[in-house]
Amino acid sequence: MIELVIDSIRVGLRHYRRVVVLKEKDAERFLPIWIGPDVADAIAYQLQDVNSPRPLTHDLIMTMISELGGSVTSVAINDLKDDTFYAVVRIEQDGQTLEIDSRSSDAIAIAVRAEVPIYVAEHVLERAAVKVDDDGETIEGIGAAATTPATAEELEKLSAFRDFVSELDLDDLGSHSE
Repeated sequence: MIELVIDSIRVGLRHYRRVVVLKEKDAERFLPIWIGPDVADAIAYQLQDVNSPRPLTHDLIMTMISELGGSVTSVAINDLKDDTFYAVVRIEQDGQTLEIDSRSSDAIAIAVRAEVPIYVAEHVLERAAVKVDDDGETIEGIGAAATTPATAEELEKLSAFRDFVSELDLDDLGSHSE
C-alpha cells in the first residue's frame, strides 16, 4: 500500500463535477477521484476547519465509532472496477482490526476527520494515476502506467474520466503545502 495525501478538491468546468485529487506522499503521481458535491463539501469543511451547527454524516459516523469503543486507524482505496473506486475504513476495536467496506469519497472524509493515513493499492495507482510535468501538462494518464495494458473496452469506459481530467486546471497541482 502507498500513502496518499489530499492535494486539492477541484471542480470540472464543463459539468461542474467535483474531484478530489490525491497525491502520492513521496512521489509525483496524482490520483483523481470523482466525488459528489456533499462529500466534497464535507472534506473541504474539515480541511478548512469549518464548523457545522449540527453534525454532518461523517461527524456522526466518527461519534458512533468512538462511542462503540473503536478508533479509525487508516483508510485504503483497495480496488478499481468498472470505473468505481472501492475502499475500506480500518477500525481498531477491542484488539481487533475491522475493515469496513466504503465508498472511496466517504473513506477520505472519515480519514480527514480521524487524521489518519490514506493508502492506495499499487495496482489501483498504476491503473488510474496521472503524472504531470512542470508546466501542468499530463505526461502519463489513466492506464498508462499499468503493468497489464487496458483493454479497448476498459479504455472506452475510462474515456469520460480522462476527458474530465483533461479539462481540469492542473497548473498548480502539487503546489499546496501539507
